[in-house]
Amino acid sequence: MAERSLRGMSIGAKSLESDENVDFAARTEVAYVCPKGHRTILPFADGAEIPEEWECRCGATAHREGDGDQEPDEISKPTRTHWDMLLERRSEEELKALLDKRLQMHREGWIPDYE
Repeated sequence: MAERSLRGMSIGAKSLESDENVDFAARTEVAYVCPKGHRTILPFADGAEIPEEWECRCGATAHREGDGDQEPDEISKPTRTHWDMLLERRSEEELKALLDKRLQMHREGWIPDYE
């Protein structure tokens, strides 16, 4: 009786397919390096558009390895700070005079204390 019973396997336990005669898609591996030195290797399909930049795991922008001919820091404009924008509107002497005026108003009680 035991020889006539069906023997099965649990679902999903083992695949009956093998990797024989399987052609995988052609791939190209591209390495990206961020300014902090992290190196990331990503596989791309042959013929796919490969980006010049990739977001690193640390959040910085990584560039393709071997693209040393590009200088991204020279092309980008420096970041303008609040102080830079303030100096575009007023000189330092005007700012000092305005500060003195506001401090005098505060001392005289024109500007209330918020404690």
